[in-house]
Amino acid sequence: MPAAEALRALTTHGWTLAVAESLTGGLLSARVVDVPGASAVHRGAVVAYATDLKGSLLGVPTALLDAVGAVDPDVALHMAEGVRRRLGADVGVATTGVAGPDPQDGHPPGTVHVAVVTPLRREVRSLRVAGDRAQVRERSVEAALRLVVALVEGDDPAAG
Repeated sequence: MPAAEALRALTTHGWTLAVAESLTGGLLSARVVDVPGASAVHRGAVVAYATDLKGSLLGVPTALLDAVGAVDPDVALHMAEGVRRRLGADVGVATTGVAGPDPQDGHPPGTVHVAVVTPLRREVRSLRVAGDRAQVRERSVEAALRLVVALVEGDDPAAG
């Protein structure tokens, strides 16, 4: 279960988590809180489904949103950093993309960007996810949680 793995990794580091979601619409946060004990790590979530909310709630630059739209790797990184800062968490994770069935801003369904920002690292992964709307959302959640695990486990404070 990727959410349980992510929470274990965060707990090991003594880090907290904040979630920013667009295409997953709260599903990522729901998967996290499905894990018993999540409240020790999970600070909260912002579901910024509308493009303007990515700017006003998460601090994504308006110029960036105007230039590229909401479906962009840099937008995902800004969302992760913004939710981390806004909710006072050590780690921010974000999802943005197109769940379908229709394209958005010229991007086909299944275009997904997930980003994670930790105290030491920041990374975004761009994916093409196959499947219907529900499958795209579910696979996006899994990809985001796997990225949390990869970056948090790679950030060993004892090694630095």
